[in-house]
Amino acid sequence: MYLCFMDSNPVITIHQNFSLRQYNTFGMQVNAREYTEISEESQIPALLRLIGRYDGKVLFLGGGSNMLFTQDFNGLVVRIATKGIEIVDQDDEFVYVRGMAGETWDDFVQYCVLRNFGGLENLSLIPGNVGSCPIQNIGAYGVEVKDTFYMLDAVSLRTGEFREFFPDECAFGYRSSAFKHELKGQYLILSVTFRLRKHPVLNTSYGSIPAELESLGEEPTVRSVAKAVTNIRRSKLPDPQEIGNAGSFFKNPVVSNQQFNELRTAYPDIPAYAADNLTKLAAGWMIEQCGWKGYREGDAGVHARQALVLVNYGTATGSQIYTLAIQIIESVRSKFGVILEPEVNII
Repeated sequence: MYLCFMDSNPVITIHQNFSLRQYNTFGMQVNAREYTEISEESQIPALLRLIGRYDGKVLFLGGGSNMLFTQDFNGLVVRIATKGIEIVDQDDEFVYVRGMAGETWDDFVQYCVLRNFGGLENLSLIPGNVGSCPIQNIGAYGVEVKDTFYMLDAVSLRTGEFREFFPDECAFGYRSSAFKHELKGQYLILSVTFRLRKHPVLNTSYGSIPAELESLGEEPTVRSVAKAVTNIRRSKLPDPQEIGNAGSFFKNPVVSNQQFNELRTAYPDIPAYAADNLTKLAAGWMIEQCGWKGYREGDAGVHARQALVLVNYGTATGSQIYTLAIQIIESVRSKFGVILEPEVNII
C-alpha cells in the first residue's frame, strides 16, 4: 500500500510496510513502516516539508552496505537515489569531479580510473554510495576519502538551508567524521566533490598490492592498481549478491604504544601499524586467533577467508548476527584486553 505526498511538485510516493531486503547488503528481511525514494534534487523541498511534519523516526538509506537491521524500522526510511557524475573544474594539476549522493561508489571510482584521474584507485570495489563515503571516511589499502575530498553539498534538515562543507569542517578521523558525531542527523548530503590528480601519485606499498601487480605482470598505473585492488578484494571478501554481508564488521582498534608493546611481548606475531603516535591493530587477526574464522551457527557466521566479515548465509536474522558480534567482542576482550567496535551501524 502507498500514499502520495502532493504538497508540491514533483510528487513523493510513500509506501507503507515496505520490505527493505533488497536495500541492505546483509539481505535482512525487515520492513519499514513507511518508505520513500528521492531520485531528483527537485524533490528535496517536498521531502523537507514531509520530514518537518513527520512525528516518527527518520532513517536515510544509501547503498545499505554499512548497516545491520536487527528488527523492523518503526518509522520513515528515505532512500537517496540521485544519480550523476560530472567534472566541475580543473587546472594543470588537478581535476574536480562531483558525484551525486545516490551514485554507486565503485561506479564513481571507475569513472575516475578510466580517465586516469589519480587518488581513488585504492578504494575500488568498496560497497556503498557516494553520499555516505564522507560520513564513514571510508578507506582501504593505505588511502582514505579525506585524502582527496574537496567539499560536499548538503541541506539542513531543520532549516532547509543549503551549504557547503570543506575538509576542515568535517572532522575526519579513522572511519569517522563530524557527520557521525556532532552533526549526526542534522544534514542530508546531496553530492561530494573530489580533487584528483592529472599526474597520479600512486600508493602501491600497502598490503598485497605489489604482489598482485607482479602477478598481473603490469607496471603501476591508476588502472592497474584499481585492477589489483579489485582482484584482492574479490579474493578475500564475499559478494553481497551471493552471501549477505556488510564488508568489515569491526574497526581495527587503535591502542597506546605501551599497550601494543605489552601485547607484542605476549604475541610476537601480532600485526600492527603506526597511527599518529598510537598503534593500530588488525582486528581480523585477533578474531582469527580466537578461533572465529569460518565459524557458523545456522545461517549466521564468520567468513572463511576474512574473519572481519560476518555473513548471512541465507535466513539469519539481524539479532543472530548481532549476538555473534557480541560474542566475538567478548572473546577478543578476554584474550587480548582490546575492545572491538563495530564499523557497521546497528539499527
